[in-house]
Amino acid sequence: MLLAIDVGNTNTVFALYDGENSLADWRIATDTRRTADEYFVWLNHLMTLSDVAADAIDSVIIATVAPQTLFNLKTLGRKYFRTEPMVVGEEGCDIGMDIRLTRPSEIGADRVVNARAALSRYGTDLIIVDFGTATTFDVVDSDGAYAGGVIAPGVNLSLAALEAAAAKLPRVAVDRPDCVIGTDTVSAMQSGVYYGYIGLIEGVCQRIIQEHRKDMKVIATGGLSPLFAAGTKSIDVVDDSLTMRGLVEIHRLNRGNSRAEV
Repeated sequence: MLLAIDVGNTNTVFALYDGENSLADWRIATDTRRTADEYFVWLNHLMTLSDVAADAIDSVIIATVAPQTLFNLKTLGRKYFRTEPMVVGEEGCDIGMDIRLTRPSEIGADRVVNARAALSRYGTDLIIVDFGTATTFDVVDSDGAYAGGVIAPGVNLSLAALEAAAAKLPRVAVDRPDCVIGTDTVSAMQSGVYYGYIGLIEGVCQRIIQEHRKDMKVIATGGLSPLFAAGTKSIDVVDDSLTMRGLVEIHRLNRGNSRAEV
């Protein structure tokens, strides 16, 4: 059984897979101070509630955009699951696609994993929009290579900055207003965030397609993706499980390579 771990800037997701089958997944706030023992106490309790024994896990794969978490997550795999975790971005972990960046080492592991999963499921000529702490746009080229992308402030990050910088503005939830023109402060802020990001999505995707000079499929992922996909025709598919499926795909690819070498 595989334990896939995706460490984001805000949250960390742990998911269990039996082959291609997703058995369970859990989310915890990302905290660089959390120890391997703390991870295990929390995770083991949740696995027990799902009738999964800890000794059923024989493989671990990790993708992290918070490098400070890596030591304790590796220790978790070694100490409690008696396996050496596979880490996306480390030497020996094959992504299965070319990375056409000036500095390939700088790319976030989550973006590579999303691109790998999208390539496997949807083919080439893709834009992957991920609504995370940052809103990212990643491009899979016609030959299946990762061609680069765009990074913008995330929806919640932008909203928090607005609230912090303007003393008279309240904290509001991200929602889709009925009208673009707000008739009070809350509806005006919600409109600015929602329709502002709709404009960002449509504008950036349009410009990428113009540069690419070819039709492209736009895949959205991340917790807010269904909300924003409902407001634009620029998004073709919402795939909330893209990142975790990418981890499963990369693990399978590397496990196969390892067996072939033996």
